[in-house]
Amino acid sequence: MKRLKGKIALITGGAAGIGFDTARLFLDEGARVALVDLKDDDLNAAAKKLNAGDRVLCVAADVSSQQDTARYVSETLAWGDRIDVFFNNAGIEGKVAPLVDQNIDDFDKVMAVNVRGAFLGLQHVLPGMMERKSGSVINMSSIAGLQGSPNVAPYITSKHAIVGLTRAAAIEAAPSNVRVNSVHPSPINTRMMRSLEEGFSPGKGADAQKMLAASIPLARYGEVRDVANLVLFLACDESAFITGGQYSVDGGLAAG
Repeated sequence: MKRLKGKIALITGGAAGIGFDTARLFLDEGARVALVDLKDDDLNAAAKKLNAGDRVLCVAADVSSQQDTARYVSETLAWGDRIDVFFNNAGIEGKVAPLVDQNIDDFDKVMAVNVRGAFLGLQHVLPGMMERKSGSVINMSSIAGLQGSPNVAPYITSKHAIVGLTRAAAIEAAPSNVRVNSVHPSPINTRMMRSLEEGFSPGKGADAQKMLAASIPLARYGEVRDVANLVLFLACDESAFITGGQYSVDGGLAAG
């Protein structure tokens, strides 16, 4: 039996990368999926690739905007009547630079998308889940939310914040049988990592990739499906007694 049969899932940052592959997996497992991302063109291209017809809803929105968040949630509810699964995934990497050289506007942008966006998503999605006494939220953090790393202080800060947000939300939502967990990938083969590699070693991104891969016990980057599989587990009833946790998908990196 399909693990998300009849479920309504909402995914922010759903037009590419981990969000897109998770949408594809959710659809394969029987869900209907609402995708949120910044640009209509990217969403339309994603929907075309998914080729799932009216089982996919696309909503262009800025997750850091309170008005846009209210709108993407209301449009999802109008389309699907409820939200059973919320993959609170949208995020940006920011610029690579020593903390003392970081621009405060860049810091604010990372925090706005990665933290304010996740907070607003929870604030607008949780009430419906709590009223129905059912639902699963998966917040996207990173191995960077569990460890320190140089030259990406805004990103590190934002991903640590997701841990606290997840724990607080999980405790508040638990009496209503709503679960909230966070996932923590190591480097994954996505556009974001290409950007970070170039930032770490300008003009020599491939060398940075080799160095980062060598630091992972399994000696490779993860793939988007590696993360999507974990998100699926946390979304479905197989994880019914799991909430408030931080789950790494990192090839053993956090064990070192």
